[in-house]
Amino acid sequence: MDKMRGKCDTSGAWLAKDLESDRSWVYILKNADRVHLAKNIKKVYDPERPLFDYSKDDFDLGSSFNIIKTAAHEASFGRGLTLVKGLPRNDLNKDEFQLMTWAIGLHLGVMRPQGKASQYISEVSDTGMNYRSAHGRGYNSNSGLDFHCDGCDLAALTCYNTAKSGGESLISSSISTWKILSLQYPNLAEVANQNFYYSRNQEEALDEPPYYAQPIFDFADGRLFGKWNRNRISRAQELAAVPKLSLLQRKCANLMDLILRRPSLMFRMWLQPGDLQFINNHVVMHSRTAFKDYEKPDQKRLLFRIWIATPNSLKLPNTWESYFRSIEPGTVRGGIRGHKHDITCKNFELKQANDMGMPRPF
Repeated sequence: MDKMRGKCDTSGAWLAKDLESDRSWVYILKNADRVHLAKNIKKVYDPERPLFDYSKDDFDLGSSFNIIKTAAHEASFGRGLTLVKGLPRNDLNKDEFQLMTWAIGLHLGVMRPQGKASQYISEVSDTGMNYRSAHGRGYNSNSGLDFHCDGCDLAALTCYNTAKSGGESLISSSISTWKILSLQYPNLAEVANQNFYYSRNQEEALDEPPYYAQPIFDFADGRLFGKWNRNRISRAQELAAVPKLSLLQRKCANLMDLILRRPSLMFRMWLQPGDLQFINNHVVMHSRTAFKDYEKPDQKRLLFRIWIATPNSLKLPNTWESYFRSIEPGTVRGGIRGHKHDITCKNFELKQANDMGMPRPF
């Protein structure tokens, strides 16, 4: 297939004004759903029980899960972005809210590890991390972030506390970005179909090199998939084995950053306590503004993030295999295995894959 002539899923080719005028991507839980969900989480929660010991059958999420599942499906096969409002934040403490997030993930697919510590759920909060360092991660800083994609099919982010100021969520359509690039800058669109090198930021597993190669855009079965993380491309340039960016690659990278932040393309939204945001990392790219936090620990900005491999996922481009390890649909793929991906992690993934009817993890 001529990559430049691949088809785009038009449902994902939105502009900011489209999300503003059509709010069908926002779902709201009813009060009865909230009450049921909070009651069940409190009943099941055990502070001594590891998250890996829970299974989806431990939780009765009630009719709220029908709404959550619909939102996850729309993110996966529609616009790439959905929002569920009304999770019972005020009725749950921090640990119970985390368990609720985990329970949602258990019902949607197999959660993927997210970093050096091989953690399967991350607290998105400022711990003083330097985002621009060789091992920096944006989710543990208060910095404004480059546009990027997370390393999974579907990401879910639940909001427990907001910042004192800042921390606005920024979303742009990969599909619309590609259309602009291919129509207005066709020579650079060709470059975007070629490999760029990404640093693993010192989070690589023992059998992985410290970097991997992947195009910004590629196609599988006529569908367009996007990948972008300028910070990790920059970090990869510090590695001796990584080829230096060509002049055209630098122009393409600079243009990507400019297009993604065009006001007509970039949608701005504020996550509120009790919100659940779904992002399909193959068709949207996201960022966040810098923020200032509260002084009191229990008031500080806090969100919980899970990465999910879903049983209804699509086939990925061949060039995605070096990162995702599997490109076949409906498989357990993606994530950052990190340094502590041990037999306990593997057993959790195997059990969860069996529960979801997915093939045995690689």
